[in-house]
Amino acid sequence: MTVATRVDKVEQRRLELAESALRTLGDLGYARTGLREIAANSPFSHGVVHYYFHDKIELITFCVRHYKTICSRRYDDAVASATTSTGLVDEVVAIMSRTLLEDAALHRLWYDLRTQSMFEPALRDDVRDIDQLLQAMVGRIVSRAAELGAGEPLVDEATAYAAVDGLFEQALVAAAGGEDAARQAAAVLGERVGVLLTRLVR
Repeated sequence: MTVATRVDKVEQRRLELAESALRTLGDLGYARTGLREIAANSPFSHGVVHYYFHDKIELITFCVRHYKTICSRRYDDAVASATTSTGLVDEVVAIMSRTLLEDAALHRLWYDLRTQSMFEPALRDDVRDIDQLLQAMVGRIVSRAAELGAGEPLVDEATAYAAVDGLFEQALVAAAGGEDAARQAAAVLGERVGVLLTRLVR
C-alpha cells in the first residue's frame, strides 16, 4: 500500500466518523458532547474515534468544516448555473430556506462552536477559517448577482456576509419553536434574504 493510499484511507475513515458524529453533535451541542457520546451514538467504538481524532475539539471542528464546505458548494453550483440575477437570488433563497428546515441541528452546532471560540482559544483558528469560507461564499453570490444585473456590489464582502449571516441566525433561533415555527421562520428568511440580496447590488 502506498503512502498516498494510506492517507486516502485515513481521510475516508475520518469523513465517515464525521458524518456519523454530526447528528449527535447537533443534538447535544459542543459543551455536552465528548468522544464517548459520539461513539455511543455511532457504529464506531470509542477507541476507533479516539484513534482518528485526538480530542473532541479536533473532531468537532473537522465535522463542522466538512459540513460547511458541502453547504458552500451548493451555493457555488447555483452561482455557476445562474443566467439571471433574479434566478440566482431565487435559487439561493430556496437553498437557504431548505437547509434551515433540514439541517437546523448542524447549523446550531456551528453557531455554538463560534460562540465557544470566544472562550476556547483552541477553536479560534478553525472557526476563523470556516467563517472566511462562508464569507467568500456570500461574496461570490453577491458578485455574481451584480454581474448578471450589469451592476456592482454596494458593500464589501465582510459586510454582505454579516448581513446574510445575521438573518440566518435570527431565523435559526425562531425555528427552534417546533415544526410550525420552523416553517414560518424559513418563509420569513426567504423573504428577507431575497430583499437583502437585491439591495446589496446596484
